[in-house]
Amino acid sequence: MSIYVISGATATGKSDLAIALAQHFNAEIINADSMQLYRGMDIGTAKLSVQQRQGIPHHLLDILDVKEDASVAGYQVLARVLIDNLQKQERDVVIVGGTGLYIKAILDDLNFPDTDPQVRESLNVLAEKIGADAMFERLVRLDPAAAIAIDRQNLRRVIRALEVIEITGKPFTASLPRKESTKYPQARQFGLVLDREKLSQRIEDRVDQMWEAGLVRETDALIQAGIRMGRTAQLALGYAQVLKMRDGQMSEAEAKEDTKRATRQYARRQETWFSRDERIQWISPTQPRLETILEHLSKPGPSARD
Repeated sequence: MSIYVISGATATGKSDLAIALAQHFNAEIINADSMQLYRGMDIGTAKLSVQQRQGIPHHLLDILDVKEDASVAGYQVLARVLIDNLQKQERDVVIVGGTGLYIKAILDDLNFPDTDPQVRESLNVLAEKIGADAMFERLVRLDPAAAIAIDRQNLRRVIRALEVIEITGKPFTASLPRKESTKYPQARQFGLVLDREKLSQRIEDRVDQMWEAGLVRETDALIQAGIRMGRTAQLALGYAQVLKMRDGQMSEAEAKEDTKRATRQYARRQETWFSRDERIQWISPTQPRLETILEHLSKPGPSARD
């Protein structure tokens, strides 16, 4: 049983390549995008429709209600059980997504300390006192690498990282292995890159298309479904801006432009995160993607970045 990983920044074309690779190997696809876990969050996450999946089984999509909070630890358990079951069926797996910590949670041995209610409460009180930005700056000082992986606006994850630091006395990223895959050493990782100008244009076009496809209408339906009751889903790019628009904090034009800006920032953080993993074989815009992967797979051993 083989495992292939397709990663990279948002809007680089990961989903289409994953479909092509899965078709070639008759594999099944596992989602590694934290926001595609949510039911009803389709347009804003660029989730493939059933028709676009072209008959390829997709897993870990639409498994959470927007009122629920996603967690890396919970995702790790679900993904590994799924992979192990597919392994018993002798099915190959393609893991695809841009949430770097989720991919690492599948491949590597990450230690997730139990929560400490007292520490968590003290951090929540501090957050109410000094605000989300100050909490994030605290994380930047204590663990700059974690700050790369965590969205400044995601206060829940910022607090969790600070909690782990306080409980263990070590950086949150101390549990993240850098070089060797300890759980699935056979995994072959590939990353997609685009030059900054082209990626920026693709992000702009994608956001425009999301608005035209009905992102505002979709967000309104999610408000009715209780998205404001969950701490994770309401922070998703696009949805967060529409929620602010509905609260009168920005106009629709401002919401759209802020989504583009925030998505460009997120793409830069993704690039920084994935660039730290030396196991990833990068595919440039000038290379034929599927053919390049198949060429690398014909070589023995796990791939490494050139």
